[in-house]
Amino acid sequence: MLALRVVSKNTQSRLQSLFPISEIIYKFHYAIQKDIRMEFEPVIGLEVHAQLKTRTKIFCGCDTAFGAPPNTHVCPVCLGMPGVLPVLNRTVVEYAMKMALATHCTIAGKSRFARKNYFYPDLPKGYQISQYELPIAEGGYVEINADGGNSRKIGLTRIHMEEDAGKLIHDPDRPNSLVDLNRTGVPLIEIVSEPDIRSPGEAGAYLRRLRAILRYLDISDGNMEEGSFRCDANVSIRPVGSDILGTRAEIKNINSFKFVESALFYEIKRQIAVLEGGGAVVQETRLWDSNRQRTVSMRGKEEAHDYRYFPDPDLVPLVIDNTWIEAVRRTLPELPQARKARFVSEFSLPEHDAEVLTSARELADYYEACVRRINAPKLVSNWVMGPLLALINAEGKSIAHAPVSPDRMAELLVLVENGTISGKIAKIVFDEMVNTGEKPEAIVARQGLVQVTDEAALEAVVERVLAACPSEVKSYRSGKTKLMGFFVGQVMQETRGKANPQVVNTLLKNKLG
Repeated sequence: MLALRVVSKNTQSRLQSLFPISEIIYKFHYAIQKDIRMEFEPVIGLEVHAQLKTRTKIFCGCDTAFGAPPNTHVCPVCLGMPGVLPVLNRTVVEYAMKMALATHCTIAGKSRFARKNYFYPDLPKGYQISQYELPIAEGGYVEINADGGNSRKIGLTRIHMEEDAGKLIHDPDRPNSLVDLNRTGVPLIEIVSEPDIRSPGEAGAYLRRLRAILRYLDISDGNMEEGSFRCDANVSIRPVGSDILGTRAEIKNINSFKFVESALFYEIKRQIAVLEGGGAVVQETRLWDSNRQRTVSMRGKEEAHDYRYFPDPDLVPLVIDNTWIEAVRRTLPELPQARKARFVSEFSLPEHDAEVLTSARELADYYEACVRRINAPKLVSNWVMGPLLALINAEGKSIAHAPVSPDRMAELLVLVENGTISGKIAKIVFDEMVNTGEKPEAIVARQGLVQVTDEAALEAVVERVLAACPSEVKSYRSGKTKLMGFFVGQVMQETRGKANPQVVNTLLKNKLG
């Protein structure tokens, strides 16, 4: 919890300008008179723009593929030429409906598009087609594992559809900027949360869960680097226990989870420092400077009336009946929370394992593909969460580009499960699979890595090890039983890691008495 100590008794005169609401004035006045610690809590609401994975734009037939040469995926409609008419993409509507259903929203029977008017060089029409007073969906929630691991719900205000603007490309060597309008008209849904988030950590958890849902639904790739998942954060502070919202600042277009959390931490501390200095927080739009690790003022915060919204005269109201809603509902996949619960119940996995494995649809699919080949859920979990994720994270890859397929991983773990190789040898085989692409059985055969389980052969090795370590044997028999690990290690070294650990332990215990 963030805290501010109010120590001066001369600050009463500032209270009206800082906090004009009587309830908060009373609480501040009481704190000043008693010279006690006044605690604050942050109040955070997030606006997320998610680019939808449609083949064409929201109101025309232009391609939405990322990375094309500048200004090649454009037409008179998305360039805003006189006399053109937009035509709504049905797939965009169904994708928005999917997200609404997945987040427990109420889908409106009738919604409407509006023109949001403002001038910017990458907005060729001089307005953006969005939704205002009649969005496609309202209400709903997203469930997160909050700070400390407790589960709670973050309310959603609305989900609405809109078109994206273009992109300015700034020349670092000259005072010029270029405009790429390929992104103009690309379909977005904006997901607006209630101001229910109480910490930067909760904000990060909410965004990760939101992106996971989008990717499970396969309606957005959630790629923050390419701008297809962007976040604006609204943050203010207020005294703990108050239900009055403070003056907020908006932080625009943050493009990574880490930056969102860092920006919120900085902005909360900045607002507290403003109040400590006797100032007032100004409602404004700020930008996150990741190089200097601080937010910087961009402009005064706009209100809805600044955009002069009015219904778009070229688009009729959108009518959605229950038949359409139910048809879309039947296409929903198993979502992250439900899949996590199933992994816990069906595979007897710990909550933590299930949480990690279902954090991305591709990762959960990989895990289940392995388990279908080998009925050892915890062993598979350990290997997917351990060596496999460590490898792809180190190489900056996604699970979709894992160098070892689910079938090959299962083949390796079958060798561990049936005792052909030990866990230690399996890691050597795994590395070789990554480097060569060979099957695990072929690597084991070629390198002679089959586990030694013959008791007579291992007994001879154990006797040699004990004969070579008389002082350690004496110490063990006098009570230093932790030396068992030393003896096991010596045997494993003698056998190049191929000895069966269980057989070795049994033989050592029998020999040492």
